Amino acid sequence: MSLDRSIRWRGLDPASLEHCHVISTERDTRIRGTIITPGYGLYYRIKLDDTERVRTVRLERTDGAVLELFSDGLGNWSDDRAEPLDGLRGCMDTDIWPTPLTNSLPFWRCQWIMGEPQRFAMAWINADDMTFRRSEQIYTRLDQTRFRFQSADFEATLTVDADLLVTDYPGLFTLA
Repeated sequence: MSLDRSIRWRGLDPASLEHCHVISTERDTRIRGTIITPGYGLYYRIKLDDTERVRTVRLERTDGAVLELFSDGLGNWSDDRAEPLDGLRGCMDTDIWPTPLTNSLPFWRCQWIMGEPQRFAMAWINADDMTFRRSEQIYTRLDQTRFRFQSADFEATLTVDADLLVTDYPGLFTLA
């Protein structure tokens, strides 16, 4: 994947504004984003390796809270003290609340057959309280511009652009 672009989203519930920049080369992908929510500001960075596998995730809120996680790209995670995070074993991607950007990570990494669901174990990060946990998610490519997203008792149809970036996440995010 080769990409060098900025994108902005408006959060609908709760109201937020995000600006994100993605630079992808044959060597790696680097993502930087800033989100302003009613309760805090958030700066995040994600680095993917040359196979689009997550290697580092760093979140820093304006109140000083910081969370940094590292992955070996094979599903083994550790924290900033190099302590293993066994609860995230097998997670290949990360999903950060509150941004639709991280929905694109499995879109970029996988081959897709229309109508065929794919299951993912995600390192789900809640920036509201800076916690993380394993989340089982299913994505199904419906056509060139839509994916069905399912997780626990939640389901949504996400609209994407030609770069597989989310342009509409019904009820939660839309382009700004």
